[in-house]
Amino acid sequence: MAGRAARLVLLAGAAALASGSQGDREPVYRDCVLQCEEQNCSGGALNHFRSRQPIYMSLAGWTCRDDCKYECMWVTVGLYLQEGHKVPQFHGKWPFSRFLFFQEPASAVASFLNGLASLVMLCRYRTFVPASSPMYHTCVAFAWVSLNAWFWSTVFHTRDTDLTEKMDYFCASTVILHSIYLCCVRTVGLQHPAVVSAFRALLLLMLTVHVSYLSLIRFDYGYNLVANVAIGLVNMVWWLAWCLWNQQRLPHVRKCMVVVLLLQGLSLLELLDFPPLFWVLDAHAIWHISTIPVHVLFFSFLEDDSLYLLKESEAKFKLD
Repeated sequence: MAGRAARLVLLAGAAALASGSQGDREPVYRDCVLQCEEQNCSGGALNHFRSRQPIYMSLAGWTCRDDCKYECMWVTVGLYLQEGHKVPQFHGKWPFSRFLFFQEPASAVASFLNGLASLVMLCRYRTFVPASSPMYHTCVAFAWVSLNAWFWSTVFHTRDTDLTEKMDYFCASTVILHSIYLCCVRTVGLQHPAVVSAFRALLLLMLTVHVSYLSLIRFDYGYNLVANVAIGLVNMVWWLAWCLWNQQRLPHVRKCMVVVLLLQGLSLLELLDFPPLFWVLDAHAIWHISTIPVHVLFFSFLEDDSLYLLKESEAKFKLD
């Protein structure tokens, strides 16, 4: 929901710095990378590197140049610590200790667990909510969109490349837009299907233009940040206003209200930008971990609400 917009704030801020952070501007780092590449990344040395590189690393796309950057990053960090300086960032990121082929192990695992929680709750929803419920198909579609976003989040934190970064950004934007669509269907669309159809077309057009501009014209981190924060705020205000309006009549909407408030509160974790604890756990990973129960609660709300709507529609049918 709106928390995905908060996540994009940190991602955009980090990406904007990716072309030059303190660590990768250091001459010692640049010289180390250049020397490493000359010694290991061409001719027979490159063949030797490839022969001893674990198969899982090559399958994940780790190259000789990537390995040089990783090793030289730690050389530079070691020098900073020896001289009593603060840990620097490299290419817009804190230094993380790589585990197997995972570039950011804690965030990758947390993203996977968020996806797993979404999958478990989707299965539960499909088990307990009949397909005849008015919100059934919209909720199931939202679950699949969320699963897709968490898949790409896991991939991105496993291996940060231009492609995985864009997929993570675009899929996060899709979740926010689909959450707005879900809210529109629930608050307006059940009574006015034509309005929902028009709104769905508008959201699809917005997503198409957004992705096309960032993919084909220029990947503008500032624009992407502003666009997603604006959409996230609309999403948050719409859901919260509906919850406040209906909390007395529909007690289960309090779950939704708690989700909205929790996501906004937990998003403050993204402001705690500190070097990773044990070189693994940073504020972003902690935020990912903290959102796992929030997703469970939101899907619990969707289940309760769908069953309520089903009961209400069946009662109206009997009256007719």
